[in-house]
Amino acid sequence: MHILYNILAVLLVIIAMPVFVFRLIRENGFGERLRQSFGFIPEETLARVAGKGAIWLHAASVGEIVATSPIVKEIRKEIPDAPIMISVVTASGYTMAKRIIKEADAIIFFPIDVPFLGSRVIDRIKPRVFLPVETELWPNFLKSARKHKLPVMMVNGRISDKSVERYRHLGSVLTDMMNTVSRFCMQSDIDKDYILRLGADPSRVVVTGNTKFDQTYTDVSQEQKNKLISEMGLVGSGPVILAGSTHKGEEEIIFRSFIAIKEAFPKAKLVIAPREILRTDEIINLAASHNFTAARRTALQQNPSAGHDVVILDTIGELGKIYSLGDIVFVGGSLIQHGGHNILEPAAHGKPIIVGPNMFNFKDSYFLFSNRGACVTVRDSTELTEQTLKILNNNEIRKAMSDETTAIINENRGAARKSAVYLKELLEAFKY
Repeated sequence: MHILYNILAVLLVIIAMPVFVFRLIRENGFGERLRQSFGFIPEETLARVAGKGAIWLHAASVGEIVATSPIVKEIRKEIPDAPIMISVVTASGYTMAKRIIKEADAIIFFPIDVPFLGSRVIDRIKPRVFLPVETELWPNFLKSARKHKLPVMMVNGRISDKSVERYRHLGSVLTDMMNTVSRFCMQSDIDKDYILRLGADPSRVVVTGNTKFDQTYTDVSQEQKNKLISEMGLVGSGPVILAGSTHKGEEEIIFRSFIAIKEAFPKAKLVIAPREILRTDEIINLAASHNFTAARRTALQQNPSAGHDVVILDTIGELGKIYSLGDIVFVGGSLIQHGGHNILEPAAHGKPIIVGPNMFNFKDSYFLFSNRGACVTVRDSTELTEQTLKILNNNEIRKAMSDETTAIINENRGAARKSAVYLKELLEAFKY
């Protein structure tokens, strides 16, 4: 099975070569990203971590970086002298890591999972431990970790329903991966059950909770909040409806709902943060088709104005703080069959939250908030309008949702601390 995986991995890289060439021509910074993905780490980056017993955390993209940030802070407290290295897969993840994980000594792009490449990178860096965040398990890299006797501990482990089925097809490769991980720190009992079903040793599996409850990068002072309101042309406006991490097909529903909201609240503003920034022009045109004027966040930073109905957030790493501006927050990826997105960032600001019915990738936090009345579910633009107006027109409902959201966040903190303690125990069990 491992031979078949390697053949497919190499074939995929070969097939992707024309895409790599195209992106090298069109995309600034892609060349350096590609170099690192093939194991060529800049010497100045290596110098900060190589041969120094670095703690290596791997977080694929933005969501995983958010989960990683509080873990890094706790590791710094528990193991203050160890260098910390972060690896990512996506450019947006790299940007986010640079923005919110200031404690990291090095940030790199993760090597492509083809034979021998992971081993080469491990041999150059000689890390003390490897921590994949959530579900970042790569067969060749973990095989290299076994070869180098590198301890592996999964943190903030999360397994989706679909992932369980996909992993099962890996056969002996899956068995090898499960046996390589010394400790599985899972988000919930459901995730624990899933990883056990995939073959993890029960003695190695613990439930630590979700480290995203511990994130602080979204914290914003009143001064910062006032600055954002001014920059985005929201002074004197209200209410502010904020739609985060939206996908194609959802903005149409949101705009139809916003028509009714503007009739009830003429000064209302809408802020949309699309999951894919490249869709910004498409969304601006869609707004115009509904007779709304839309402005880019980046344009407003250069030339502040207030004559728009909609702000499109076309930046990376700001959404967590900008959630603080919303009177109500809709979290996207949930009105389509995507599986939703993280609701803990708006929850950190005590915001009433609305989502669609497709939250299967965030089932635990969704059920937790829904069962306690901190989050409501809608299925279409009519229900989105009804629920939004219901919350806006009833201060008691809005306050109750906000208070419950804040209470849930406070009750569930501590996962990052637990993860750091388990890491320290693991390192003490291995000879350095």
